[in-house]
Amino acid sequence: MKFTVLMGSPRPEGNTAALLRPFLEECTRMGVETHCFRLNELSLSPCRGCMACQEVPDRLGCVQEDDLSKVFEAMKDCDVMVLATPIYSWYCTPAMKALMDRAIYAGNKYYGREKGASLLEGRRVATVVTCGYRPQEGADLWEQGLKRWCTHGKMEYMGMLCRRDLGRKVPFLDEEKEQAARDFAQAICLAVKTEELCAQEFI
Repeated sequence: MKFTVLMGSPRPEGNTAALLRPFLEECTRMGVETHCFRLNELSLSPCRGCMACQEVPDRLGCVQEDDLSKVFEAMKDCDVMVLATPIYSWYCTPAMKALMDRAIYAGNKYYGREKGASLLEGRRVATVVTCGYRPQEGADLWEQGLKRWCTHGKMEYMGMLCRRDLGRKVPFLDEEKEQAARDFAQAICLAVKTEELCAQEFI
């Protein structure tokens, strides 16, 4: 089993990284191969909207020469994509948004002279999120957008793990958050093994 982890936080030792760590540890314990991309350390420009990719039916076809190609290949070649991001202004970080825009546009050949396929069809998607509000108010718009992103690309949404930061005076990672991350990893792995969607909310 192979997971591609897309880490959108600009802070390598921040809250999202802390929540992701036990998740990845549990994945390793369960025999999952994980490949993590720190998006802020890559060259990922925003989509130009030039539509050149739409005339290349069998591959990405983006005219921009940056790191998207290698990330996209890993997104295609995995059992589950895990999108990890803090919530800034009720949505993901700019690096994550740039990746999502280009992957969903160049990855879906819907807008060329002839309608083509979705290159990510059938891929599973889960998300690990941190925010400053209660998850129901802090991460709801992100989850709604991610679900639509999956529907548009014919991908399967598996669920969200979200935990709240209570401020600098309170340590972020505690036993409950760590266990929730491990439980989420187990739920995803079990769902993949049984070929069922877990569709669980760990909030």
